[in-house]
Amino acid sequence: MKIEEIKNFSKKLKSQFYFNYDLKKLNWFNIGGKTKVYFKVESLADLILFLKKFGKKQKIFVLGAGSNTLISDKIFDGVVIKLGKNFSNITILPNNIIVAGSSCTDKKLSDYALENEVGGFEFLSCIPGTIGGGLRMNAGCFDKEFKDILISIQAIDRIGRVITIPAKKVLFEYRSNDLADDLIFLSASFKGLKKNKNEIKKEIHKLKNKKNQSQPNRIKTGGSTFKNPINQTNKKVWELIKESVPLDTKFGGAGISNKHYNFFINEKNASFNDMNKLIEFVIDNVEKKTGVKLEKEIKILE
Repeated sequence: MKIEEIKNFSKKLKSQFYFNYDLKKLNWFNIGGKTKVYFKVESLADLILFLKKFGKKQKIFVLGAGSNTLISDKIFDGVVIKLGKNFSNITILPNNIIVAGSSCTDKKLSDYALENEVGGFEFLSCIPGTIGGGLRMNAGCFDKEFKDILISIQAIDRIGRVITIPAKKVLFEYRSNDLADDLIFLSASFKGLKKNKNEIKKEIHKLKNKKNQSQPNRIKTGGSTFKNPINQTNKKVWELIKESVPLDTKFGGAGISNKHYNFFINEKNASFNDMNKLIEFVIDNVEKKTGVKLEKEIKILE
């Protein structure tokens, strides 16, 4: 990587570049090393200029809320892009359509829909990520997914071209889609329905209670570690883990939550290797015991 080239280029933009930047505090696990370049993007114009010059040359990872990301302790030999506050705007259009920037949090969008009496966004109040991350993995909970409310996505490719993708052109599946990995999402349009504010509040309250009863909170975790293996068994991941792995298994500071077995926790200064060993240990043991090969839901940056 030609750091000097990026340093010289950075002087032309208003957006901030940081070098040899620590990523540990930028993810919920509180695990990870540094990246050679951290690009905090404040405008679409800056992002276009950067991608036109470096989009095909550099390894790029887009970091959202870091709620579903495990980061290696090694130095990432590439550019970590973080979209700034100008990519978190929300606008309401006629017919209960809401447009949200990809760095907007799911909760912020849910709250906005509530204030504007638009239903259908309640489930987002329980997903601790950003719109961009939710689009990337078709995030969801309580039988609702991003695809259920999505109209279209605005994205940018690695040569700086901005494109709009209608939802009907995307093949969405459970926690996945067929969109190119190298697209960076900019914003998305969603369709809701007119709904009484009190009804929306009740639904959000009900979902949050359900979540708090079954999932750990206020701890260092990356959310659901594995996807539910819907095509291999009727059992949920947590059930497979419960019957395959000693639940007090630990690698260094990495352990399994006793509230939800698909949530792994950084109990005390776990390293990337600690957490990765725990993940691989669970994959191996579940496969040996049940024949089911688990697939990771968390994203790993190495």
